[in-house]
Amino acid sequence: MEVEKQECCPKFHPEKWNEKTFDWDHKKFIKATVPTFFHIPLPPMIGNRITKMMKLAEDSKKLAADKENILVLFTDPHAFMSEIYLSVTDNVPNAVNTTLSGTFRSKVFDGAYNDIPKFIKQMDTYLRKHHQKSQKYYVHYAYCPKCAKEAGHNYMVLFAQLEK
Repeated sequence: MEVEKQECCPKFHPEKWNEKTFDWDHKKFIKATVPTFFHIPLPPMIGNRITKMMKLAEDSKKLAADKENILVLFTDPHAFMSEIYLSVTDNVPNAVNTTLSGTFRSKVFDGAYNDIPKFIKQMDTYLRKHHQKSQKYYVHYAYCPKCAKEAGHNYMVLFAQLEK
């Protein structure tokens, strides 16, 4: 008897996100926070928080139909808290609804989670070549840790919100 593998994370296509520009005008997200210790969150907390956010969005039918278009963005406003943003198609009841606006440049990286500072430096260099500068960074992890191991890649997309 063959057991069908349940899809967890959709297949990631780096070319869709690498070195692209996105103009977001009140792009809708729901937001949550998780405590961190010097930017290191406890993995079960992230999984639980994202699961709760996904359930709220799914129950209200506010997730994009194509899973490849769903973004889960992370940003660390300080060393003891991360913010998580889940893209949605409209406001979600019982969630913290918010929007992001501005011009964002994206670049795909493949590496360990603790390589983020190195990737930000590479992104800063990339932006300087285009006479641009980031005012804030968001990270989208293409795969959960289990799917990254199966895929053999730990892709992440850095979104630089550009200074005006």
